[in-house]
Amino acid sequence: MSKSFEAQGTVHSIGATTEYGQNGFTKREFVIQLTGDGENPAYPNYVALELIKDKCALMDQYQVGDEINVHFNLNGRLWAAQGKPEKCFTSLQAWRIEAPGGQGGFNPNQGQDYIQNSSQDSGFQVYDQNQDQNQNQGYNSNTGNGYSDSDVPF
Repeated sequence: MSKSFEAQGTVHSIGATTEYGQNGFTKREFVIQLTGDGENPAYPNYVALELIKDKCALMDQYQVGDEINVHFNLNGRLWAAQGKPEKCFTSLQAWRIEAPGGQGGFNPNQGQDYIQNSSQDSGFQVYDQNQDQNQNQGYNSNTGNGYSDSDVPF
């Protein structure tokens, strides 16, 4: 089952779009300081997120210091080199960014209702992406992020 999350924060830094390999895979990283419910400003919480492919342009309209809401998928992969211990890589892949009033960004499910469960202590909201999976053409349920495994550069 795949879940999407939402976080509110202030843009701390925005990286440049970087191209990897010869297939044109692009990635852009940015960092936000969480400001949602339950966040204590005395203990700032910084979170690094990434945009991939055509989503890299979503940060073009924002600057350091802007308050944003970010919708993202939580992804992880295991990697083990022969004779080395196994490593787990985790990424937060953003797919929608908007101003706190709900303006801006890209919504791949526009017009669909989300099932939202609020988590007061984490500042995240969750919806069950499987609810509208049948309505999303081309959705790959094996990866949980809508992209096939062949789109990943590693």
